[in-house]
Amino acid sequence: QVQLVESGGGSVQAGGSLRLSCTFYGYTYSINCIGWFRQAPGKEREGVASIWTGGGSTSYADSVKGRFTISQDNAKNTVYLQMNSLKPEDTAMYYCAAGPGYCSLETYEYKSWGQGTQVTVSS
Repeated sequence: QVQLVESGGGSVQAGGSLRLSCTFYGYTYSINCIGWFRQAPGKEREGVASIWTGGGSTSYADSVKGRFTISQDNAKNTVYLQMNSLKPEDTAMYYCAAGPGYCSLETYEYKSWGQGTQVTVSS
């Protein structure tokens, strides 16, 4: 089993920045990919960014490219999501997830999920 804990959410004004953290525990050897997802009220959960824990390759949703950066600190079993130039449409609950397989932005690839951290961006 893998457990994940997110932190770093909060409220910011448009144009501001936040850094989310995702620390994972348990059978970490089974993890191939960590992804960040978000879900706004009334909308489906969508992939934001992912990182291959073995090599560092990353992928991003088009809506966040150039603004968000995913990175990892293997020594701390932690993945970060640096979010810059935030927009009101970035407001959502942000979740991190761990998966053993292909590193994508699809929710079905991920087997373990955190509880989420709220990000609110005001105009």
